Amino acid sequence: MSMNKQAGNMYNWTSHTWNPIRGECPHDCKYCYMKGFKVGKLRLEEKELKTRLGKGNTIFVGSSVDMFAERVSGSWIKLVLRYCMQFDENTYLFQSKNPRRFKKFLALFPTNTILGTTIETNRDNDLSKAPSVSDRVASMTELRSPKMVSIEPVLDFDRTVMLRWIQAINPKFVSIGADSKNHNLPEPSKDKLLELIEQMEKFTEVKVKSNLDRILKGE
Repeated sequence: MSMNKQAGNMYNWTSHTWNPIRGECPHDCKYCYMKGFKVGKLRLEEKELKTRLGKGNTIFVGSSVDMFAERVSGSWIKLVLRYCMQFDENTYLFQSKNPRRFKKFLALFPTNTILGTTIETNRDNDLSKAPSVSDRVASMTELRSPKMVSIEPVLDFDRTVMLRWIQAINPKFVSIGADSKNHNLPEPSKDKLLELIEQMEKFTEVKVKSNLDRILKGE
């Protein structure tokens, strides 16, 4: 029963990760870092609902599996959210590639909640069983702030459309990073990526992850 201190390549602006729902993620993203682990069947780890979440922490809930995927039990989600509300002095990040499901639980999110989604590109692809990126954008535009967008792993994109989509979501910030596991994904050029970052900085904060150096600096 524990939270994990933020480490590695996750988000350096969070203090902890916490995964009360575990197992094989229904979205089955081909680039997911969890594919290197034996995770078992999708399940609620009820013992985690005794974890002391403390106060003053920024906790990414569900960093190892998308807890808002359609196959995840709504009763599990409710139990997790109600437990988080007992530690309401924390800030919580809930990130999903199925953000339309956020709307079913809006009354249960803790006071200090950030809702996020992943927008790797504006182009359709077959890298995941999650809802399309256009569906994610449409759902996120309907949600209240604060919101965040993760562009990771960044894939090649169409600049005008990508910028329009991110701006429509109106995120508090954008986190952008690259593929860290050599999946040979279609990536944008350095110049194209720099232009995207420059344009996004005109309307939101952009948090550039260190793994983006491989593209930006040729590392």
